[in-house]
Amino acid sequence: MDKLRALEYFIASAQAGSFAGAARQLDVSVPSIHKLIASLEAQLGARLFERTHKGLTLTASGDTYLESCRPLLEELAALDRAVSRSADSPSGTLVIGAPPQLTHHLLLPALPRFRALYPDIQVDFRVVQRPSDSEASLVDVFVLHGWPEAQDMIHRRLGRAQTLVAATPAYWSRHGVPRHPSELQAHACLLVRNPAGILIDLWDFVQGEEKVSVKVSGWLSSNDREVILNAVMAGEGVGRFSELSTRSLLQSGRLVPVLAAWEVQGGPPLNLLYRANHRRTPRVRAFLDFFGELLEQVDASAPGSAQPEFMELPQWHRRGYGRASSVLRSRL
Repeated sequence: MDKLRALEYFIASAQAGSFAGAARQLDVSVPSIHKLIASLEAQLGARLFERTHKGLTLTASGDTYLESCRPLLEELAALDRAVSRSADSPSGTLVIGAPPQLTHHLLLPALPRFRALYPDIQVDFRVVQRPSDSEASLVDVFVLHGWPEAQDMIHRRLGRAQTLVAATPAYWSRHGVPRHPSELQAHACLLVRNPAGILIDLWDFVQGEEKVSVKVSGWLSSNDREVILNAVMAGEGVGRFSELSTRSLLQSGRLVPVLAAWEVQGGPPLNLLYRANHRRTPRVRAFLDFFGELLEQVDASAPGSAQPEFMELPQWHRRGYGRASSVLRSRL
């Protein structure tokens, strides 16, 4: 016997005062109502209704049983509604893995809008540089710079943001503004070491048909991009940065780009990665849709030309050199 259905038929019959009324309410046949109620009474060993020509009347046992059953079915209906809302409205904890610069400059400014759209999602940011990092196993969606290797994930390459060479107005005033990329060799260029441990001391430039690779050096290097940015903002040297993560500094004039006629090459592309079994999770789908719209808005508000095309893995990255400039020896 289907006990839940029997209870549903019992309550409907008590409310309607007849099997026929319950059948109309539930859109089932009268015999099916009668049969299941009879089975329920047989199982309980008690009559629930007195049958008369005027309809149904609850017995004392039936009245007691009704009062006990109604809260249980109401609680079950509430649970059904909660599960249905959860399926329609994304909820739960979404774990996003990203490096600090993308978290602070791209994701966090958009977070209030995401929260307004999806108030039932709790966001957990994890500092992740590569899918092989220790925190990566907990992550639902990765937003990463560079050329990550993740063969078991869905991988969307999103192009690369414009890359700029910049310093503070005070620095340029003291040391002069370079007119050609080669002049950067006379400046203190503060260098980033990427997640693979490669020091990016080779800056490539293109202007029309002319290509220039400049081996730069300076007194400071770090695998923390914020360390380099803070030192540059203190007037201690020149840095190479993504326009995306320095836009507010550029717009305020606190950071001044140079060599505007040249396109800076080698900027790492932006990547979105997630496991195939996560894409059907409502909260992951919600973030993927939101992130796509966010990038469209960011690109539309970017100054200058369209977003640079995706760049293939550089030679120095493929060979795993300790310094990007080591690739110059292989060109000789």
